Amino acid sequence: MPVGVIINACSVLLGGVLGGFLGNKLSDKFKTEITMIFGVCSMGMGISAIGLMKYMPAVIFAIVIGTGIGLSLHFGNIVNSGALLMQKPITKIFKSDKKGLSKDDFVAQLTTIIVLFCASGTGIYGSLDAGMTGDHTILISKSILDFFTAAIFACNLGYVVSVIALPQFIIFFILFLLAKSIFPLTTPDMIADFKACGGFLMLATGFRMVKLKMFPIADMIPAMILVMPLSWMWVNWILPFVH
Repeated sequence: MPVGVIINACSVLLGGVLGGFLGNKLSDKFKTEITMIFGVCSMGMGISAIGLMKYMPAVIFAIVIGTGIGLSLHFGNIVNSGALLMQKPITKIFKSDKKGLSKDDFVAQLTTIIVLFCASGTGIYGSLDAGMTGDHTILISKSILDFFTAAIFACNLGYVVSVIALPQFIIFFILFLLAKSIFPLTTPDMIADFKACGGFLMLATGFRMVKLKMFPIADMIPAMILVMPLSWMWVNWILPFVH
């Protein structure tokens, strides 16, 4: 049962509705500072997951090589292009009715949150983790952040934000189902390293949210695919020669 996926999608839906209702009643100062708190929470979740790491070299290799692949393939641009495709039908249904927000700003902000909610490292990691281990903690924790983030963005964009819950649910549910077929092929150490890799992405996401350093989160996503095979290779191919 994809409990975490359902809760996460509902948090975006309800947050979007709440933000659309509140409109511009929240001050810019409040929005900025509460977003910084979201970033700190993401960092804390990341640090907690990194602490589970079993084989550091394998995780580091995965992050470096995976990010290198993502950058060379312009994976971040691919994710952004996908968000733009999703944005077009949404904007046809919901028009920007917020004063002081141009059409270009509306589209830019909408594309940003589509990427944030549907293609974030935390969401992908959380969906796979829930499917493999049955632990929905990451997605439920993310849901708390997403609820308030959706509300903040919806204050500017309107009820359109709540619609993003649908593609988010579809993407995360597919990942959840795929993870169930992957789990029998894993070991506890591989899963621990997978969680640690996801922790690095959550930590980087936190840095982005507080605007301290704009890490290429989307380009780092391939690391999540590489980390478990590299963890297995480290144990079975490298360690026997080291010891």
